[in-house]
Amino acid sequence: MNIELKKWSPDDRESLANICNRVPRDYLSNRMPYPYTLEDADWWLGKVCEQEGKEGVFRSIIVDGDIVGNISVEKKADVYGKDAELGYCLVTESWSKGIVTEAARQICRLAFEALDIIRITGLVYEPNIASRRVLEKNGFTLEGIMKNAVVKDGNVYDLCVYGKLTEKD
Repeated sequence: MNIELKKWSPDDRESLANICNRVPRDYLSNRMPYPYTLEDADWWLGKVCEQEGKEGVFRSIIVDGDIVGNISVEKKADVYGKDAELGYCLVTESWSKGIVTEAARQICRLAFEALDIIRITGLVYEPNIASRRVLEKNGFTLEGIMKNAVVKDGNVYDLCVYGKLTEKD
C-alpha cells in the first residue's frame, strides 16, 4: 500500500466533496457542512490555495492513486500563533490500515518545516480511541482532558488535548 500526501488543487473539487459527504461525522466538528456541495469544495480549496505554507499545510491523503481523505495542520492566531492544530478525515473503508497514522507522520514533518510553529495540538473526543492512537503513535503526549467540553449531536464528551513539540534543535 502506497500512502502519499498531495497538495489540493481546484481540479480536486469533486473528490473533496465526495470524501466530505462519505466520512462519518460522529467525532468531527460541525464546521464541515453536510451535504458538502461543490460550492463548499470551491470555497475551501480557494482558502487552501491562499493559506498554503503561510497559515497551514493542507493535503489530500492518497492510497494507491485514490484520494481517500483530507489532512491539515492549521496555525492558530494571537498569542497561540506558534501552535497549530492537526485535523483529518478518512473514508470508512480505509480505516484500521495505518493510513492516517502515516499521513499524520508526514504532515507533522511538513508543518514543522513550512510553518513558524513550535508545537502541534491534536484535539480528540475522549471515546475516539482510533484517533487517540494515531496521535500517540506519532509522538503526541496527552496533556490534559477537558471535562464536558464538547456537545455533538446531543452527546456530551470530554476533550483530550494532545501536543507534539517541534523536533528542531
